[in-house]
Amino acid sequence: MNVPATREDLMIVNMGPHHPSMHGVLRLIVTLDGEDVIDCEPILGYLHRGMEKIAENRTIIQYLPYVTRWDYLATMFTEAITVNAPEQLGNIQVPKRASYIRVIMLELSRIASHLLWLGPFMADIGAQTPFFYIFRERELVYDLFEAATGMRMMHNYFRIGGVAADLPYGWIDKCLDFCDYFLTGVSEYQKLITRNPIFLERVEGVGIIGVEEAINWGLSGPMLRASGIQWDLRKVDRYECYDEFDWEVQWQKEGDSLSRYLVRIGEMVESIKIIQQALEGIPGGPYENLEIRCFDRVRNPELNDFDYRFISKKPSPTFELSKQELYVRVEAPKGELGVFLIGDQNVFPWRWKIRPPGFINLQILPQLLIGEMIIDTPEVQDINSFSRLEYLKEVYGMIWVLVPIFTPVLGITIGVLAIVWLEREISAGIQQRIGPEYAGPLGILQALADGTKLLFKENLLPSRGDTRLFSIGPSIAVISILLSYLIIPFGSNLVLSDLNIGVFLWIAISSIAPIGLLMSGYGSNNKYSFLGGLRAAAQSISYEIPLTLCVLSISLRAIR
Repeated sequence: MNVPATREDLMIVNMGPHHPSMHGVLRLIVTLDGEDVIDCEPILGYLHRGMEKIAENRTIIQYLPYVTRWDYLATMFTEAITVNAPEQLGNIQVPKRASYIRVIMLELSRIASHLLWLGPFMADIGAQTPFFYIFRERELVYDLFEAATGMRMMHNYFRIGGVAADLPYGWIDKCLDFCDYFLTGVSEYQKLITRNPIFLERVEGVGIIGVEEAINWGLSGPMLRASGIQWDLRKVDRYECYDEFDWEVQWQKEGDSLSRYLVRIGEMVESIKIIQQALEGIPGGPYENLEIRCFDRVRNPELNDFDYRFISKKPSPTFELSKQELYVRVEAPKGELGVFLIGDQNVFPWRWKIRPPGFINLQILPQLLIGEMIIDTPEVQDINSFSRLEYLKEVYGMIWVLVPIFTPVLGITIGVLAIVWLEREISAGIQQRIGPEYAGPLGILQALADGTKLLFKENLLPSRGDTRLFSIGPSIAVISILLSYLIIPFGSNLVLSDLNIGVFLWIAISSIAPIGLLMSGYGSNNKYSFLGGLRAAAQSISYEIPLTLCVLSISLRAIR
């Protein structure tokens, strides 16, 4: 770690491995200048348990229960890469039904992994609500896993040449119901998060990674696609049966934290599309290629009778790895998960080398953190699981450009007409007379005529009053009404002011109107006019609370 020797006021802070914002086994030694990060040294490796050497001393079937511990958030992918390596090494064919089942399980696992990234990431930047929402959908995914595999997290479901068991009766219908439900959940996340101004302030333009940087650092997954590179191993390598489905690679070009967030959100939607197509088109047939199984025939003769038949000391299926080497990879939720395998004509691999996506992606972390603020460290360090869908820019027609201009004028006109009409209706009811107020249907034409006359009537000024003060008062009252339209949003993407302070600004603006009424009453130099101004100001103040609630409801509706 390079710390400037000339500075004496620097602070070194340890973040992790048990810091609440550092999920998993990552420790950062951060050097701070105030709140600015000037250096960062990541320390990794606290979760290493010798997984590669264990693999080299086990058969593939014996090793499968271990691999789910590589990444317990994306367990199906670790199982898939473990069986794909010997399958390609031995050119083993997987039945079509088994391949479809694998794709369904992989995409469900991708959704579960992205969800458990989304919740803690939002909690790190101050939004607790999504953290509770994501467990709702994630538990449904685990319910499907439990019904198909018998386990919620450590499944041990994939096998060389297929899967361990077929899908149970009714599982496909339950999975289709989940897909329909989850799409509404994603829409809920987008309304709650994607356009939230506080969220955008925290993640937009933070942790930018360019195209060349992403390639040079060997990044993969959402990290790579958020920087403008459309690289997805499901499209590139065409493993399993992904090429039989209609789906799109999610990518962005900005390369910041917001881009990585939107890529993840988009990938969950695409995963649902893949799952729905696989469920609707899943073929019949076997779920495992039983022909590739071979058993060790050398047994102790003494165990062939009673002990072997009744104590069940049977050998587990083994698979002999041919003497060759290859590298196999899959598109895991965090990026490229690969295994380099060397066979030696034995049931044990001679070499088993794991290429984890998170370890490679975290190499760029110090470069991203330097120059950022310490408060931005959690959302930048979550690059190991990050995303951005296309930034949802809605195209508004010319009518939306004219709305802010015509709305105040139209609102004032309709307001005057409504008040005049209501006044004449009340007066007629009190006086019990039927007159010109009923001209037209419901008296609308008479109200229109009276309102027009009111707008263009002669301006009467008091002879003994303060003319300037008397004239300014109504203008102030009207201006406060016009300013309020700067706060009211006319669409979800057409907000003229920050809605976080808009409600408070509305209260402040609406307080100006009573001042204008008092100025007019005082400027008239007439005690009766002044009392009328006091009464009007009191009425205006009493209206502030319900009017503020109305504006608040409109604002909250626009934010959703």
